[in-house]
Amino acid sequence: MKEVNKTDRRNFLRGFGTVLATGSVVAVSGSLLKKSIDKNSSIDKNAEMSRVDVEKLATPYKMVAGFAVEESVKCIDYYDNHIYAACNGKVLVYNGVVADKNSGADVAKLFGSLVSSINTGVEARDIVIDGGEIYILHATGVEVYSDKGGKLRAWQACSDNSDFCSMTLSANHVFVADAANKHIHKYGKNGDFVRFINSPNRFIIPSYTFGVEVIDETLYCSNSGRHKVEKYTLDGEYIGSFGKAGAGKGMFAGCCNPVHLAKTAGGDILTSEKGEPRISCYAGDGAFRSILLDSRLMGGGTRAYDVKAVNNNLIVAGETRISIFQFDRNAVAATACANCAVNCGFF
Repeated sequence: MKEVNKTDRRNFLRGFGTVLATGSVVAVSGSLLKKSIDKNSSIDKNAEMSRVDVEKLATPYKMVAGFAVEESVKCIDYYDNHIYAACNGKVLVYNGVVADKNSGADVAKLFGSLVSSINTGVEARDIVIDGGEIYILHATGVEVYSDKGGKLRAWQACSDNSDFCSMTLSANHVFVADAANKHIHKYGKNGDFVRFINSPNRFIIPSYTFGVEVIDETLYCSNSGRHKVEKYTLDGEYIGSFGKAGAGKGMFAGCCNPVHLAKTAGGDILTSEKGEPRISCYAGDGAFRSILLDSRLMGGGTRAYDVKAVNNNLIVAGETRISIFQFDRNAVAATACANCAVNCGFF
């Protein structure tokens, strides 16, 4: 195994700290680092908003239900017919039963009733449900809860000054994207550190736009400052990348996109962008499929929407609302999906 390349604290602090006349280094607090990244985010928003408007999107997805959330939603996951929404210091669990259009079920009545609330006391950056265990990512660590709310285990970042951004799980490991140190941490599910994963192209992460997702034993991550999605083996070996800068279909605009990544049952990958929010679908090899939802359909704003693909549906989370978009086979003929011979799995 290659030698672990641990982030050097002094070099990191040189980049974000203040060197005094005496030569001593003043350490950077997490809040200062966040302000630095947020400043880049505001610059990025101006750049994003310069994207040229595209034509009205024709999509086979129609919003069929939605509900308001009592607090700002940071991230969501879906497991066993429930939606888990991480808010400030708690996880809200909602009935998330979704049904095919022709099943006879009334989706609007099944979707969105509050089932339980789990207090965590931490500001979540990401949430993943695995076999009933609730993994919560916060700025400097991971906490794992039972479905009843009891804390099972927790661990802290193994890099100095980490600022965690997103998380994904494989069968045996946890992968965490570190927006400050610009690498990916690989842990065992018990919290044991395994290795860092670094990009041969160098990760450029101007803001909290460092999504990760495991699909079919492959680790995908957004190298957002390069407008790329990169692919790795689960051992951290680089496979390749796709994506390029631009406002058109199959491109990523602004200084840092895509933000979120998600998987479909068929092994495709969904990307969610900010600035002019939209959700697109790509094949596992990076071939562009289509834009599925745009800002107009999702409710506007500039923030990227978190998304999960469930059966024939997309569950989309805005800041204070969660919506379900259902695939309408009768509408396919008028969309970009009409000429596609690929079965995307969740279609």
